[in-house]
Formats: sequence, C-alpha cells, structure tokens
Amino acid sequence: MGRIHWTELVFGAATFLVLTTYHVYWLHQVRQAPLRTYRGITRYLRRIWVESVMTEKRDILSVQSLRNWIMAASFLASTAMIIGLGLLSFLFRPEHATEIPFEFTLIFSRMKTLFLAKLMLLMVHFFFAFFSFTLSIRYLNQVNFMINVPIECDPMLTPEFIAHTLDLGMMHYTLGMRAYYLSVVAALWLFGPVWMFLGSLILTFFLYKLDHCCSLDYSTASCDVQLHTLKEPLSGTKG
Repeated sequence: MGRIHWTELVFGAATFLVLTTYHVYWLHQVRQAPLRTYRGITRYLRRIWVESVMTEKRDILSVQSLRNWIMAASFLASTAMIIGLGLLSFLFRPEHATEIPFEFTLIFSRMKTLFLAKLMLLMVHFFFAFFSFTLSIRYLNQVNFMINVPIECDPMLTPEFIAHTLDLGMMHYTLGMRAYYLSVVAALWLFGPVWMFLGSLILTFFLYKLDHCCSLDYSTASCDVQLHTLKEPLSGTKG
C-alpha cells in the first residue's frame, strides 16, 4: 500500500486543533459565565429541583424523573457497547489482525494500517461513551436513594450534597453524549481527511448553538439556592 498522504497529517492536526480549542473555550465559559451556557443553567436548576423535591416530599416525581434519566443512559450505554464490540470484532478478523500495528511508529507507515487505526479510534469513542453512561447510571442510582432520605435521619444528606452527586451523574452523561458527537467526525475520517475537517467545523458550529444561550437573570428568583455555588466546588463531597 502507498505511504500516508500529507493531507492526512495536515487536516488531522487542524481537526484536533479546532475541536480542542472549542472545548477549552466551552469549559472556560462554564466556569467563568455559567449562566451563558446550558451546562451552567441546568446545573443551577437541578440544585433548585433537588431542594424542592426534598422540602416538599415529592418522592414520586423524583423517582420518575431519575428513572427516565437512567433508562436513557442505559439505552445509550448499550448502543455504544454494541457498536464498539462490532468494530472490535471487525478489527480482529483473521485478515485484519495481522495488519494491526503494535508499535506506534508503524501506524503512519501504510495507508491500510492507518485505516485500521481510524477504526480503532472510532471504537475508543464508543467505549468511552459506554463507561461515561455507566458512571452516570451509578451516580443517578445513588441519588435515587439519597433524595428520599429525610434530612433529620442523616444530616450529611443535605440538598447541596445530593445536588452535587446528581451533577456528577449528569456530567458523565454529557461526556457520553460528547463522545457520540465526536464519533461522527471520527467516522468521517474513514472517507478522507477533508471530510473529517469539514465535519469538525460543522460539528463545532452546532455544538456552540447547543452549549450556549443568552445570559439569564435569576436575581428576582425567590429560591434559597445561591448563584455562587455554580463556581465554587462543594467541599467534603465524594463521588
């Protein structure tokens, strides 16, 4: 097979730079201006939701809402594992197993080897999504029990602690969905580096629309949840 074309390296590096730059900017926005991102807004509203459920004893609402999240995460985790195992079985077919490089320097030596490396990268995306969704299910199951325990029975189970645990679960859910989104770019790489680069630009545009919104003003809200909790991590909490 022929050697690697220069476009594979140039557009591959450009794609990595575009996606990395956007996600660094997104994380900076989540930390510095959380109410300008949907991540920050939903985190704030989940804290209010947890406090409302615990103070008003809305047990059925909490169980049904958490069940819906767990069902969605279970479906997405199962789908990611099926696709990942399918790619794994394709890679380790007898005619392909001998082409898989065990030295990193050999990956970029031949086109056929690079194609298998692309499949391996795509497989890693789906396995990462699987582990993210399973961790999300773990935290959501913990919240399912903690949110229905009366505060007087265990003073450590405060609304802030439970909201932090719920936020950890939803953070892993977000990471799993992000792996699904990025798998589209990895799949386009199979058709060529130019398709991958164009796909990264289009994906970045849509992610910006999905991640950002206009700044919302919660200064007139009557809830006791404070906005500074969005920026300050909770101390003494464990996942």
